[in-house]
Formats: sequence, C-alpha cells, structure tokens
Amino acid sequence: MRSTVGRLAPSPTGALHLGNARTFLLAWMSVRARGGTLLLRIEDIDGPRVKPAAVAQTIEDLRWLGLDWDGEPVLQSERLDAYADAVARLTANGRVYPCTCSRREIEEAASAPHESGDEPVYPGTCRGRYADLAAAKAATGRDAALRFLVDRDEVPFVDGFAGSQRGTIAGDFVVQKRDGGPAYQLAVVVDDAAAGVSEVVRADDLLPSTPRQLLLYEALGLAPPRFVHVPLVVGADGRRLAKRHGDTSLRRFRECGVSPEALVGHLAFLCGLAPRGARVRPADLLAASPWEVLPRGPVRGDDHGLFSG
Repeated sequence: MRSTVGRLAPSPTGALHLGNARTFLLAWMSVRARGGTLLLRIEDIDGPRVKPAAVAQTIEDLRWLGLDWDGEPVLQSERLDAYADAVARLTANGRVYPCTCSRREIEEAASAPHESGDEPVYPGTCRGRYADLAAAKAATGRDAALRFLVDRDEVPFVDGFAGSQRGTIAGDFVVQKRDGGPAYQLAVVVDDAAAGVSEVVRADDLLPSTPRQLLLYEALGLAPPRFVHVPLVVGADGRRLAKRHGDTSLRRFRECGVSPEALVGHLAFLCGLAPRGARVRPADLLAASPWEVLPRGPVRGDDHGLFSG
C-alpha cells in the first residue's frame, strides 16, 4: 500500500483567512495522522490577482499556525514548461481547439445558462472552426484560448467526504488562456500527477472542477488522486467567507495578539473537534478523526469572537 501524499496549495491572491486555514488544517491532519508526505505548492499563476508579498506572507502564516510540510515549496510560475508540454500532448491527440469567444459573448449566448458558480457555460461556438491558434488569430484578429473538447455530459465519482457525485460537466472548458498561460484545471492536474499526490483535500466550492480534472487525468494518461471536498466556512449571510464579512485574515488575528493556539482551537471548533474557546496546536488533534465529526454543511466563521473591533 503506497504512502499517502497530500498537498497544501494556497493561492497568493490575498491574505489567508479562516476558511482557507480550516481546509489546510484538515488536509494537514489527514496526511500527518497516517505518516504520509505533505507538499506545499504556491499557485501563483493567476496573473494580476497575485499579490507580490503574498507568497512570503502565506508561508509565514502557515508556519505560525503550526502547519509543516515536506521539502521545499513549489511555485507554479516555475513550472510553465510542464504545462506547455501537457497542452502539446492534448493538441496532438485532438482533445483541444482554439476559441476566440469573449466572456461577454458566451454570457449572451441563449444556450449558455450559468453553472452553480459564476462561470458561464460554453456553448461550443468555436468547435471545429479553426485549424490552430494561428488560424484563429488570422481569422479574427484575436488571441485564442484553448478549450478541452468534452465528449460526455457526466463523469461520476465518489468523493471522500461528499460521497457519490454525478460529476456533471457543462460545456468545453479552457486549459490554456489567451496569453498562453495554463488555466487552473490543467495546472493542478499536471502538478498533482508530477508530485505523486494521492489525496486532495479542498473546499467543496471546487466540486464542479473535479469532473473536468478527471477528464484531463484520463486524456493525459495519468492516475487521479482521491478527492475529499469539505463544506465551506461562511458568513452570516450564508455566503463564502470574504472581506464583506469583516477581516478574518490570519494576518489580522496575529496583529491583534491572537495566539496560534487560540486560532487553531477555533478552527478545531469549526471542524467539530473541540469546544468553542479551546486552545490547541495542530499536533494535539492528530488522534482525532475529523471526517466522523466534521459538519456536513457550511459553518459560520465570522462570529469567532477572537478579537473585537
């Protein structure tokens, strides 16, 4: 039986907050409790949304919490050649095609209702229209993205926490952006496979991404990991925790003198592992089994009471 390999994969587009921290704690616990290997990957390819100082801040925040990892952090921005190789393989196998459609054009298409998230469903406008990227550019004057050609409506899978999923896929999806950079769906598949990741613990707002990624694993001849999607941490309005709910960033807690033990204790409370007000370190939680007590639905995180003002 192979050892578990997990990963923490923060994106330096802003400060880590309670929701991120709870997911990372669960991912850390799942691997460390089984003596596995835990990797750190910084997902820093989201263009202008990446904050220059956020990488160092993210690493500092994780260490402050008491979360550790094995080996040196990997930055996606240093792996662009690997993504380009994967795109070349998909292109050679006829699994991708150029697309010059703008987001507005997709949103305006009558046959393109929105998914549960905020991404419009692609109606297939550019399927079979252009021979390659150069032809798309010549015909429209626009740089083209590359979309993966989806050949089925569903990719069923069993999630480690959410259970059986239909795995609905609504339309062809982007694997290479207009600027030539990799899209999220492709990059995470390439990275997880290259690192031998066998378990991915992440928030359940990414459940819709899983069938897309499973298709990419299949198309690239790679073995997929076990996916474990956990419910979101939300605000009083039931929406995913964000700035509109106040500052719940780890940086803010640190600036206000909140101890890591108090913060981890609150994360443990949000996981159903400790009473409110507990003070613990991550290592104190390794004897517990979070999957048996973790709330099945979203939990409120903006009423933490760890600081005032």
